[in-house]
Amino acid sequence: MLKKTLWLLILAALLSACSQEAQLLAARTGEAPALMPSLAPTSNAQALRPNTATPTPSITPTASPTATYTPTATPTLHPMNILAARQTQYPGSPITIEETLEDGPNYYRYYAYYLSEGYKIYGLLTVPFGEQPETGWPAIVFNHGYIPPDVYRTTERYINYVDQLARSGYIVFRIDYRGHDQSEGEARGAYGDPGYLVDVLNAVATLKSFPQADPERIGMWGHSMGGYLTLRAMVVSKEIKAGVIWAGVVASYPDMLCCWRRTDNFITPTPNPDRPRGWRGGWVELYGDPETNPDFWNSVSANSYLADLSGPLQLHHGTNDHSVPIEFSQTLNDDLLEVGQTVEYFEYEGDDHNLATYFSLAMSRTIDFYNRYLKGTP
Repeated sequence: MLKKTLWLLILAALLSACSQEAQLLAARTGEAPALMPSLAPTSNAQALRPNTATPTPSITPTASPTATYTPTATPTLHPMNILAARQTQYPGSPITIEETLEDGPNYYRYYAYYLSEGYKIYGLLTVPFGEQPETGWPAIVFNHGYIPPDVYRTTERYINYVDQLARSGYIVFRIDYRGHDQSEGEARGAYGDPGYLVDVLNAVATLKSFPQADPERIGMWGHSMGGYLTLRAMVVSKEIKAGVIWAGVVASYPDMLCCWRRTDNFITPTPNPDRPRGWRGGWVELYGDPETNPDFWNSVSANSYLADLSGPLQLHHGTNDHSVPIEFSQTLNDDLLEVGQTVEYFEYEGDDHNLATYFSLAMSRTIDFYNRYLKGTP
């Protein structure tokens, strides 16, 4: 009996020592931090995220000091960070036809709207005549360039552009962006605020659910600022199967900052603590310039993610474009080839920002490109 009691006392002592050692270890360490989602390139937003729970020590017979774990704030991605755009939901909505317009030569025309972040976003919608393909018509989200929102009118701009695409058997949805004409919301510009891109990607989701559209054959067209939105959309979403950009603002942010000075191409947004002087001066003040903080500037540039482009891209630019440097398109073409993407690039000698001289040739090449990559025509 004495021997048994002795063994029990030894065992209890061992268990008590192990318990105290484990408690002290837990109090000193805490759970290992988890990495933020990381897609190329590495940015200052991709930091360690600590566990927010504070370990609670168990009660022990002997009072001992317990280490406390103070959590730090989780880094928040900048609203213009490409990773932030990928984490945003774009549900779209059913299209509501507000007015039936005069028909085109072989297509219907409608004034319609959809919802984007609760705002009604209006646009010009065309649907081809004739027998609908079994899977639905191929569709194009049409992103117009910068026009002052207070003078922009849905039925007065890019009429010939839309007509050429609609005649060729495509649903075309030329959206207005928030704050333009009758669209709700505030027009805050494309380069320092994510709102227009949200409208574009909600338009993609809206067309995917449109009964007459083929959800697997959605393309995108963009001019100037609309080209910036097109490139951006194609590195955020995998739903865009082919894109065409005319005279696009398709440079990286560092190149835009150093080499593009036409300030009437973007809107100075309403004063905001995050953007005290618009995206140029405000971002440099907050984050430093591209040389001192390349991670930030790369993280907001679509050009840093070209390997993720969702489909083939066709680029057009006139050599006499005084609004957007032709070097933007040349550099993008070279960068796309370097990462193995399918790209076609066309220059138009002496032509302007709207490709007015070679409009017919550029549009013919555009339609041929869509026919190959959206319709599958050889």
